[in-house]
Amino acid sequence: MTDTSAIASPTMPAETARLMRMATYASISVALMLIVAKLVAWGLSDSLSLLATLIDSTLDALASLINLLAVRHALSPADREHRFGHGKAEALAGLGQAAFIAGSAGFLLLEAARRFANPVPLESYGLGIAVMVFSIVATLGLLSYQRHVIRKTGSVAISADSLHYRTDLLVNGSVIAALWLSSVGWAGFDPLFAVAIALYILYSAWQIVRHAFDHLMDRELPDEEREQIKSIARSHVKVRGMHDLRSRRSGMATFIQLHLELDDELSLLQAHKISDEVEARLQDVYPAAEIIIHIDPISVVPDEPTPEYAPEETPEGGQGLLNKLLP
Repeated sequence: MTDTSAIASPTMPAETARLMRMATYASISVALMLIVAKLVAWGLSDSLSLLATLIDSTLDALASLINLLAVRHALSPADREHRFGHGKAEALAGLGQAAFIAGSAGFLLLEAARRFANPVPLESYGLGIAVMVFSIVATLGLLSYQRHVIRKTGSVAISADSLHYRTDLLVNGSVIAALWLSSVGWAGFDPLFAVAIALYILYSAWQIVRHAFDHLMDRELPDEEREQIKSIARSHVKVRGMHDLRSRRSGMATFIQLHLELDDELSLLQAHKISDEVEARLQDVYPAAEIIIHIDPISVVPDEPTPEYAPEETPEGGQGLLNKLLP
């Protein structure tokens, strides 16, 4: 006998959508403000480190614009052609951000090599340092708001946006150090710090790629969340066991599938009621989840086909694929 409980449609609370949109507007506004300030400072000082952070802020603005478009698309409801919604638009935005960030790092490495070969004395150190301090304060304010939004929504796109703004703190601090050291000593500190910034930017791009691939390749939820799901399902007094738990995330939506093991003698109505009760408990913890529960009589469980992966193993996600594709 096979039975399936009612499918709970994932919901997108209005407050969640509002927070995500406001976070994208805030990041674009901060990036544009910093671009203007850094452009003036770079024009007066000709610092390569300032150019590095100016490029970084320009790419922040482009990446945040991509985020804005992706979040708008991801928040749109499921339609006839996209029955599971548009959540993966967030992961695609993350890959776009990573491409922008990696491109900026490559440009900085080339500029640093040129400046090493032809050192240029810097000017207007004080203005450059003042702009960097202003950038740090503005970025801290944005990150504080983004952390609030991520905590409330779990958004992949906002998380990726927050990641490269966090690198800005290190970038801006490094520029302050480079400008000060260049003012008291060797001009080579400026391109040297630019190289360090470029390498860190590349590392940040790699982190974003990993995160995006996990969503695009339907990576399982973290082990602690899987254990929580198992514990909730098994906590029902009439559930004899469970197996074949599968889970994934797509943007804001979480998808959970599992098999419940119930006593053979239960009626279809009784089994359906138990399934609904387990689903309701899971929905309390994952309110925006789509949950599918398959019911198995306990006596047929030994005859159930075994998945290709071991029962207690997590199927390979984006990181597993990246480990295979990349050295």
